[in-house]
Amino acid sequence: MKKSYVSAVALSAAAALVLSGCSAGGDEASSDSTTIKVAYQKFGAFIQVDDHMKAMKEAFEAENEGLTVELVPIEGQENDYATKLALMNQSPATAPDVMYEDTFRVQSDSDAGYLAPLDEYTEGWSDWDNFYDNAKSAGLGSDGLTYGIPMGTDTRAIWYNKDLFAQAGLEVPFAPETWEDVLDAAATIKAELPDVMPLNVYSGKAQGEAASMQGFEMLLYGTSDSLYDADDQKWMTGSDGFVDSLGFIEDVYQGDLGPTPEQALDKNVGNLVLGEWLPQGELAMAVDGSWISGTWLETGTAPWPEWNDVMGQAAMPTQTGDAPGATSMSGGWTLAMGSGAQNKDAAWDFIALALNKDNAQSYDIAASQIAVRSDVSEDANYQAANPTFGFFSEIVEFTHFRPATSDYAQISSAITVAMESVMTGQQSPEEAAAVYDDAVIGIVGEDGTTSKK
Repeated sequence: MKKSYVSAVALSAAAALVLSGCSAGGDEASSDSTTIKVAYQKFGAFIQVDDHMKAMKEAFEAENEGLTVELVPIEGQENDYATKLALMNQSPATAPDVMYEDTFRVQSDSDAGYLAPLDEYTEGWSDWDNFYDNAKSAGLGSDGLTYGIPMGTDTRAIWYNKDLFAQAGLEVPFAPETWEDVLDAAATIKAELPDVMPLNVYSGKAQGEAASMQGFEMLLYGTSDSLYDADDQKWMTGSDGFVDSLGFIEDVYQGDLGPTPEQALDKNVGNLVLGEWLPQGELAMAVDGSWISGTWLETGTAPWPEWNDVMGQAAMPTQTGDAPGATSMSGGWTLAMGSGAQNKDAAWDFIALALNKDNAQSYDIAASQIAVRSDVSEDANYQAANPTFGFFSEIVEFTHFRPATSDYAQISSAITVAMESVMTGQQSPEEAAAVYDDAVIGIVGEDGTTSKK
């Protein structure tokens, strides 16, 4: 009882801190229809979002006399951002009018009543025809209505240091065909360049979706199993692919082929990977996203003029080289409207301005995003802006998406618990998978699962 009481007090205190910190105007601010409150993440590689929002504030206010945009940048890693945004949405005084919304949270947040449907606006918006259908689907709620307008998407692959590979006697370009090829390359780096960290795969509870999606699901979808049966709408348990994916994490962390568990569990490890370890030649390979080169541009947080000469990209192979031979994960972010927005027309006008052709293209280039508008992806200036856009666009054909269900966030958390247990040596892959299976049943019930055993 005492522990529960302390937790409740801590959560209440956190809520009060967030709510007071995010709204200087109190209840009065929520009734001000002349102010558009825009909340978004400002952290690490997401600095381009801050730049974009600042530019959109200036442009919007210039076009709309009498209206003010209040920017609410939230500095925090993804889990922290999601927690703070949820706390903001629980009070009319702090709920944003426009928010930067991860695609995998659209369903849960719309089900929770935080988001307003946008169909009445998109029906009369000529730009909507330029968005790819699969990108549009990422902003749908469980009721089939549109709650988020996509800003861009992404794919993931292996980034590798060509210079370090050459020094270690590894072939460049790197073209692994199986997981074993990746681990063998990491082992060679360890043997030949002992001062270099061979491979980073995000793992553990502190990394949130960077671990579950970008680390674990990149592996799982390269096996013959999946996380969720979309046809039956049930979560998979008893999966050999799940155990094998945890085995890969064990090989990396218990085999000294990656960061130490202590390093990996640092919430700021992403900043270290992009800002120090890769640019300074301390890390040979990283399973990471298409957007990370934006960090190294002149306008990024860690400019690195030589990045394109040094870094190569290789598709993540399937476990044993089975068709289609490679795999990836895709996600992306949207702009969504708060259900309590006092001036929904103005909130929509801000979203439409921020994601029109010119502004979407500017953002996609700055943030190294895969374009979700056909007129942007076909634009010569966009295609020429980043030498990796072609590679990362090509792997869209075998990419996967997270299950767009309202309970995914809880499942994702259970995945990170399993990863952390294995990476720290507390459990074997089989033991951690069994605990995960029990957790999934606890979340969705027996009827919500299907066993592979």
